[in-house]
Amino acid sequence: MSMSKNNSVLRPGISRRQFLYYSALAASATGLTGWAKVQPRQLSAGDKLNIGVVGVGGKGAVDTACCASENIIALCDVDETAAVGPRQKYPNARFYKDFRRMLEREKSLDAVVISTPDHLHATIASMAIQMGKHVYCQKPLTQTIYEARLLRRLAKEYNVATQMGNQGSAENGLRRAVEVVQAGFIGPVRQVYVWSNRPVWPQGMDRPAGQDPVPANLDWDLWLGPAPFRPFKLEQDEKASAEAPNKPRGKGKPHRGVYHPFNWRGWQDFGTGALGDMACHTVNMPFRALKLGYPVEVEAESSGINKETYPLKSKIRFEFPAREGQPPVTLWWFDGGNAKADSPYRHDGSNKPPKEVTGDVQELLDKVPGSGCLLIGDKGTVFSPDDYGTQFFVKLKDEKEFVDSKTHEGVKAIPQVIPRNAFEGNSADIRHHLEWIAACKGGKPGYSDFDIAAYLTEIILLGCVALRAGKKIEWDGPKMVATNAPEAARFLRREPRKGWKL
Repeated sequence: MSMSKNNSVLRPGISRRQFLYYSALAASATGLTGWAKVQPRQLSAGDKLNIGVVGVGGKGAVDTACCASENIIALCDVDETAAVGPRQKYPNARFYKDFRRMLEREKSLDAVVISTPDHLHATIASMAIQMGKHVYCQKPLTQTIYEARLLRRLAKEYNVATQMGNQGSAENGLRRAVEVVQAGFIGPVRQVYVWSNRPVWPQGMDRPAGQDPVPANLDWDLWLGPAPFRPFKLEQDEKASAEAPNKPRGKGKPHRGVYHPFNWRGWQDFGTGALGDMACHTVNMPFRALKLGYPVEVEAESSGINKETYPLKSKIRFEFPAREGQPPVTLWWFDGGNAKADSPYRHDGSNKPPKEVTGDVQELLDKVPGSGCLLIGDKGTVFSPDDYGTQFFVKLKDEKEFVDSKTHEGVKAIPQVIPRNAFEGNSADIRHHLEWIAACKGGKPGYSDFDIAAYLTEIILLGCVALRAGKKIEWDGPKMVATNAPEAARFLRREPRKGWKL
């Protein structure tokens, strides 16, 4: 629900009856009534799922297409214009602007796909799960650490099939890299370096002053959801942008709109910055291969952060303790290393691991790519040059250069122990969705179900906490507490707008 700007009265257009209706609807999904929990409908492999999609524009359109083998019975988006294409493609699907109405009215729904901005993920997913719906949710799974832990618990409690949208999990290359590292091929790993060319959207600026009329096709109140109210803005004003080095250059303004439909990623109220956008992909392989668990210390430095947006560049150090026979490991994250000449958010490309770390990568590719991942062990190194783990190279200490893992004789001798994604499709994204669909019908859990995806998300979001807290975080994972920084608690769990409580 929505409040006015001063948060004291109901927003014009929302009646008290509607307020009470949605409050009751939310309460009905909490499972706190004492009655037995709602269970998912039992399906066999030959049955078709009834799926509802929340957020059908952009990536949501792709996610919907990946599930087109099933029954798409409902589409939901706060932007009617963004929904035009999907509504034409799935004419039998009923359309909603409010996901709560969709969940309440579509009694035959088996599953929900969530492709909204980050700040809505947990709100939608928690309600759907508590109504017995299977959930596929885009990455990052949630916007806060508390939300990640909540969804992990709820998914187990309600016995629903889940999957986070880091589609590299479906790649044979990623699963093979996990096997190779866990087989001890490069020895104990003590250093990991991961870097990204993101952000490719505006960051590092303050909130623009004033407001613009909300377009007729957009329900701004629903778009905000649990986030604090702020006026709609179509253009970033010059004053707020003046100090932002990534201000669009040349003609046109990419992804027009200060927040919607794309630039929300850089805003702390709505997104999780470059780290939240890409680390669920690029940290996925080392997280699994090294069984990282909770870090004990996280420290961040950046190009400068305010209270509105994430910085243009950041470097974050995660310290993980010894675990399961493996030594302590330091994971370094770098973002903002985008050096593409045609990018309107061009940086100098310097925010990457030091040259002494990437020298062999430079020799292999004749450059250090915008994104990559290096695992440095006592016996050798594994390098993946892409975001999704489709390919990786190895180099042992006595070898002169990196060799493709598919042709390296030593790698060939390592047995396959991780089951591969068994589904057909012309992209990992499709196979990732099909794995989840099979899980909804009683198959094996998805490789990125919430049990593991929530863990990965928690680790990543700790980097965002360290950035926003502005100090080193000493972390007690089981207790979910920054032991040295009680002031960081407000970044672990947010206070949602009235009427949007989880």
